[in-house]
Amino acid sequence: MFVTRRLEFDAGHRIPDHLSQCRHLHGHRYAIEITLQGNIIAVPGDPANGMVMDFSEIKSLAQRHLVDLWDHSFLVYEGDTPVVEFLRSMPGHKTVVLDCIPTAENLAEKAFAILDEVYHDSYGNYLRLERVRLFETPNCWVDAVRK
Repeated sequence: MFVTRRLEFDAGHRIPDHLSQCRHLHGHRYAIEITLQGNIIAVPGDPANGMVMDFSEIKSLAQRHLVDLWDHSFLVYEGDTPVVEFLRSMPGHKTVVLDCIPTAENLAEKAFAILDEVYHDSYGNYLRLERVRLFETPNCWVDAVRK
């Protein structure tokens, strides 16, 4: 069985080598869909009985380990030195320095790696992260999937 939870967050970025508008500082209303696979839990009397994982727990874990860190931040590549220095010059600015250019593809892979460490099989139902879908706009998204 597959279950998916969607969350949204706002963040800024820039693609330094891009030839169009994306090379400028700008932001997006990102949406992230987290898809887990597992068997349906069959533990009578347990609050998770009949579920793969409670949707509220999927949200809570993603919120704590990813969304709260990236929401209303500027996602910047560590090699984009002028922008890194500029952001560091602003006291208290919420900046996330990444070891990759913050394209949708790279952000989805980062999110997958982070969340893959978070979702654990607690019931013997073979729970695992299968896909992270990251929407950069309502019409443009990427999928990072288990290899």
